[in-house]
Amino acid sequence: MRAPSIVLLCLLGFGCGPADEEILQACGPTATGEALTYADQVAHLITGEELQSVVAELASDAYEGRAPGSAGDVKAREWMAAQLADANIAPGAGQGYEQPFELVSVTTELPAAWPFSTGVSVAPGSEFVANVANQTSGALLAGAELVFAGYGIQAPEYEWDDFKAQDMRGKVLVMLNNDPDWDPDLFAGKRRLYYGRWTYKYEIAARLGAVGAIIIHTTPSAGYPWQVVETSWTGPQYEIPIEGEPRLEVAAWLTETAARELLASAGHDLDALTQAARSRDFAPVPLGITTTVELDAGLERVETANVLGVLPGCDDKLKNEAVVVTAHHDHLGMGIASSEGEDVIYNGAFDNATGVAAVLSLARALSALPSPPRRSVVFALVGAEEQGLLGSQYYARHPTFHAGRIAANVNFDGVSIWGEASDMIFIGLGKSSLDQVAWDVASYVGRTLRGDQFPDQGYFYRSDQFSFAKAGVPGIYLDGGVEIIGKPEGWGKMRINAYTTFDYHQPSDELTDEWVFEGMVADTRFGLLTTYLIAQADEMQSWNPGDEFAAAREQALAELASASTASPAD
Repeated sequence: MRAPSIVLLCLLGFGCGPADEEILQACGPTATGEALTYADQVAHLITGEELQSVVAELASDAYEGRAPGSAGDVKAREWMAAQLADANIAPGAGQGYEQPFELVSVTTELPAAWPFSTGVSVAPGSEFVANVANQTSGALLAGAELVFAGYGIQAPEYEWDDFKAQDMRGKVLVMLNNDPDWDPDLFAGKRRLYYGRWTYKYEIAARLGAVGAIIIHTTPSAGYPWQVVETSWTGPQYEIPIEGEPRLEVAAWLTETAARELLASAGHDLDALTQAARSRDFAPVPLGITTTVELDAGLERVETANVLGVLPGCDDKLKNEAVVVTAHHDHLGMGIASSEGEDVIYNGAFDNATGVAAVLSLARALSALPSPPRRSVVFALVGAEEQGLLGSQYYARHPTFHAGRIAANVNFDGVSIWGEASDMIFIGLGKSSLDQVAWDVASYVGRTLRGDQFPDQGYFYRSDQFSFAKAGVPGIYLDGGVEIIGKPEGWGKMRINAYTTFDYHQPSDELTDEWVFEGMVADTRFGLLTTYLIAQADEMQSWNPGDEFAAAREQALAELASASTASPAD
């Protein structure tokens, strides 16, 4: 391990001389151009060799796919903590590098059929999937009434409320997937917002006191066929333990065909209900259908951890604020071999050993600056992302810096292995003041900045920056580029699509001789400069007016102001 720098020792409270104090007072430049040049002086420390070595380590068979709670998971966390220490990054979780948290695994046993009072029954798997949603060994819906709730959205900023103050307690809400997408001035048009995600719909139903929720699946509204729902929603479902939030008894999906039949059995037409739901004037429709069904579930608990390091800021005031840089360290573990010699280790090399490599390399570079950034920088290698962003969700609920003091989140989830790109994809472009930061960095490094190339798929809500957004923290998900320098137009998209088709969440996601590391170096450099600009800015980042997460930011800042008033020393 290298000896800690004088600057770091000073920041951690050890003695330092007058010359060192002068360095600390400087805290690096704040003007955009000067700050970019200042941070870029350490970019040469980000090398393909270093990035490759991290991927080769974490994606090796020795870590057995890094499933949460497994021996490989423990080994990976220990290795990453040692890397942070070697990079002169202080422990970020109290006395150590690990922030442990528990996972609850719920495996629901579906009944042979789900019956409804109109005489219709739907079949498990082929027509419905459902899960016990209360983290107990069973759930019961006893004569619960079904209510069609349209899109199931309450969005004051769009003057939209599908519930109209009706009492939803004890009901089973039947809802459409996605959000209103036919008007570019309403719910961002084709760009899916959180209101269109299934997680939001279950959450709002629980907050309103419903006991169950059924989402009607269509391939266009989901962005994937029914088989994805069927496979994803059967077997163990992982969550972090309930912390007092309202929960449903049953969370379910229903195929479009089965939904049509069920609604028709009570005299309702799905197309007519859907059309009615397209209006702000829509109000919930009692369907005249009840259901009684009991589900059993098996429960297991495992422990994993986020790995946290911190580079303390050097500004007397701003060091109490932070930029949080994230990448998830977990993957899918090991499968069961069906034949001798079959590869069943889900190594997760691209997803997401590359992201871990980028964060560790970025941390080494920032720690080598003559003076640390003004704000503190937290390096959060989070766990259980593949189980539903659970590690970042836990950190957002139990942050080491209050959400009102986190300037922004910079997230890496898969860093380019196809070569250096002339463009950079920013998932979340158009949502916050981070746009200007990204434009400034892109201009400096000579790359074209582009937004999400598949806005209807809701990728912003499918990686760890989303956990921070829900707590009010603006986030930037750097997703590499698709225009690979020296390759024909469309070549990058072709390679990415091939990875998605053949290697994504497969044992074949491994480090190979075909990998090219120049792109990973360039993307990590982009992240380094982005992080430094955020850390040096006089003001924290903010959501654009009217954004879906702006209210959460205001709430976090209000909570912080209230706490500071109550405790002036805070």
